[in-house]
Amino acid sequence: METHPTTVYLALGTNLGDRPQNLRRALAALSPVAQPRRASAVYETLPWGIVDQPLFLNMVIEAGTYLAPQALLRELKALERRLGREEGVRYGPRLIDLDILLYDEMVIDLPDLSIPHPRMAERAFVLVPLCDLYPHGRHPRLGETFAALRARLDCSGVTFWAGPEAVWPFAHYPEQEVK
Repeated sequence: METHPTTVYLALGTNLGDRPQNLRRALAALSPVAQPRRASAVYETLPWGIVDQPLFLNMVIEAGTYLAPQALLRELKALERRLGREEGVRYGPRLIDLDILLYDEMVIDLPDLSIPHPRMAERAFVLVPLCDLYPHGRHPRLGETFAALRARLDCSGVTFWAGPEAVWPFAHYPEQEVK
């Protein structure tokens, strides 16, 4: 039996309704699925995939979980539904989106779950907030640091919106390094 929680990095995003409140509700509801430890800043980002939709608020959290990867995914999807997310167009607008970016240093390839998140290295809205927390971490497949991956992307569509305390009053926010 695992006695210490596994470290995971989760991406949170929203572009419908009261976006800050959507993030607050998601962070408050995460426990006991995953206990948030640290949070990135909140960034306002251009939509990815389908561009004709409202701007997103995105952030990344570091959390601890005792759940196995597939159980964590099931619980996160159930939490999205409880928070009001409805099925819609892929990459379309959403009330809340919770994605597993990293599960410790594991590489998982299953029909319903890929870890690390399969498109995280191409998405500035993921790498910018992830680098707030884990810039020197290495992508488990690519072997490069997250800061190096971020440096290759156009990050102009990712704008600082607020510190994590705007949506999570208990946030521990690491000092920003010069980007």
